[in-house]
Amino acid sequence: MATPLPPFAALRAFEVLGRTGGIRRAGVELGIDHTVISRHVRALEDWLGVALVDRVGGRLVLTEAGRTYHARVSASLHDLIAATRDVQAAGASDGVRLWAVPGFATQWLSDQLADYERSEPGIAVELRPTDACANLGQFEADADIRFYGDDWLPRPGGPGLQALELARPPLMIVASPALAATLRLTGVQDLLTAPLLHEEHHEQWRAWLMHNGVQPGTHRLGGPLLWHAHLAIAAARQGRGLALANRFLVGRDLAQGALVELAVPGTRAVPVGSYWFVARADRWSSTGIARLRKFLRERALI
Repeated sequence: MATPLPPFAALRAFEVLGRTGGIRRAGVELGIDHTVISRHVRALEDWLGVALVDRVGGRLVLTEAGRTYHARVSASLHDLIAATRDVQAAGASDGVRLWAVPGFATQWLSDQLADYERSEPGIAVELRPTDACANLGQFEADADIRFYGDDWLPRPGGPGLQALELARPPLMIVASPALAATLRLTGVQDLLTAPLLHEEHHEQWRAWLMHNGVQPGTHRLGGPLLWHAHLAIAAARQGRGLALANRFLVGRDLAQGALVELAVPGTRAVPVGSYWFVARADRWSSTGIARLRKFLRERALI
């Protein structure tokens, strides 16, 4: 009787190859020579009697059969990883590896996690501030928190994931007290020529202006790209311009007087997106993730 499964090493090599898109990258991830990856994939094709990759111009591209097989092999291997982690965690502390957008992580989330760990001494949270969204399907983290705009991609969640809106904070204009004292803004239209500070794009300001009755259209908004929320806020502290921010990001600065909320006649603080907590659907109800999610949701609503 034929063996019901091909060799595990061949399956693993094929899964990593299909995910990374290259033999050398697959070799680096698995810590083996790329020629071994090639041999494993050829052996798997021989075992199955089906071509899984097309070798075109020195590149390997999954065939239609290869893509279908890879999706199922990848899902099965990830289930094995999850099952192994669950068994290893049985009886031990139910820790959570959490990735979050940097400004939110450093200005608000870290303080909340300190309180959380005091209230839940058996559950430790490893926080990684990063602009890169965690690949939860590949178990880079247990949960991920980011800000998702209403009118621009990406969207929270995805196949095999579950998401909860933590908070939908209104965005206010903030500036240094010194800069605010020099400005003479009589209405929202004046913001089109004001020194605006942007994160990685102009979409946040555009959405905010539209909610306040201005259609920027193709009008190019002035001001530099700072790429990170915390850098835009730092630039505002330094008097370089006006930033959009929410209470999670500038609560301390407002309380300490490093920033002030800028009141522009005819405008109001409005939300243009939300912070979302995302985790794998099959781990959504695990003790650590469920308790952390509930705690952060309650704190975010205060």
